Amino acid sequence: MSASLCVWYLLVVWTLLAAASSSQRNGLNAVDFSERFGNALPSLSRPANASRIFYSIIFDAGSTGTRIHVYTFIQKEPDGLPVLDNEMFHSMKPGLSAFADIPEIAGHTVRQLLRVAKKTVPPVEWKRTPVLFRATAGLRLLPPAKAHTLLEEVQDVFDESPFYVPADSVSIMNGTNEGILAWVTVNFLTGRLHRNTQKTVGILDLGGGSTQITFLPKSRKTVESAPADYMVRFDMFSSTYELYTHSYLGNGIKAARLSALGALGSEGTKHTHQHTSCLPKKYTGEFSFGGFSYHVSGVTDGVTGFKACSQELLKVLKGIIKQPHELKDSSTFYAFSYYFDHAAEAGLIDESRGGAVKIRDFKKRAKEVCNRPSERTRLNPFLCMDLTYIVCLLKDGFGFKESTVLQLTKKVRNVETSWALGAAIYHSQKFRIH
Repeated sequence: MSASLCVWYLLVVWTLLAAASSSQRNGLNAVDFSERFGNALPSLSRPANASRIFYSIIFDAGSTGTRIHVYTFIQKEPDGLPVLDNEMFHSMKPGLSAFADIPEIAGHTVRQLLRVAKKTVPPVEWKRTPVLFRATAGLRLLPPAKAHTLLEEVQDVFDESPFYVPADSVSIMNGTNEGILAWVTVNFLTGRLHRNTQKTVGILDLGGGSTQITFLPKSRKTVESAPADYMVRFDMFSSTYELYTHSYLGNGIKAARLSALGALGSEGTKHTHQHTSCLPKKYTGEFSFGGFSYHVSGVTDGVTGFKACSQELLKVLKGIIKQPHELKDSSTFYAFSYYFDHAAEAGLIDESRGGAVKIRDFKKRAKEVCNRPSERTRLNPFLCMDLTYIVCLLKDGFGFKESTVLQLTKKVRNVETSWALGAAIYHSQKFRIH
């Protein structure tokens, strides 16, 4: 047998053995920071001292779109943090909740996005690369039966895929885990996830259906005054963290619009108009969220502008948003999602680079947009409402000072600031991918 034929034969045998060893599926739990994951993925033989490359596929099913993240990691030290080598990202709109009555379309969306994973992950690694789907506020706001049907459709698509599908790989993620994993993402990307470090940053995430706040408290008073379920302790890579975190379902920017209009929970308003002082007086139109359309217009006889709009929106937050003690002091927070999008839309930051913005900058721009309608409000009639809500949420809701500086970003080191990376990192140790 020639040397080349011998090498080819050994490669074929190795590939078949790797595929055979990966055909067994282990039972694993979903993201749960109170439990350990003891099962392991099928392993590929490598030298003990070699850096290991592994992959992770995370679906982020949000209220306004579905996104796939395919991460490539290098594990240089067995018990250390992995190094992120690459992220492949793609998204499709609308969110899966829009297909609550036609779940087959949701399955088609996921199937289309899986093509990105197949092009990114080498075929020899498919059987040991985990694929996870986590839905957030969009599905949390759906009736349970409709949400369950959508999840079953996604599960069927996963079961047909060539990737490693853990038990409970498809689920609705609770808001607490969403906040924690987003915190892991930002602190990982900014190089702050070191053992016993106190120099971390907080995160503020504003989605369509919910909003999250997560940070590592510096003040004992913050911990002692927080509701019990706002404090979460978890272990990751030999470090223990006790975070203040909470997700406010129904206080995302799209859901807040509906709350202010008195339409949250309704299935569209086809035959009625919702009026608000946050829209231009002569405006009449509609917007869609969660698969339903809502007809809205500005008030014709009442007062409009920033003050009237803020009074409407404060009612959405009253008695709901808690104010952590130490936010009145200086704290470093990264803000993303709709915080970033609307700051860019309002000209407060450069869309390609992001930037630092004070809360008073949001307030000043909201007043300008609301009190003096311009080209910006013509392009987006809801900009006054959305900017004003951001001001009310940050200042009157969470209790930040107007002088507080927020780092607004969509990417850090060219990687999306999504909870998905945190999930991939967290699961890498639970699944023992490396």
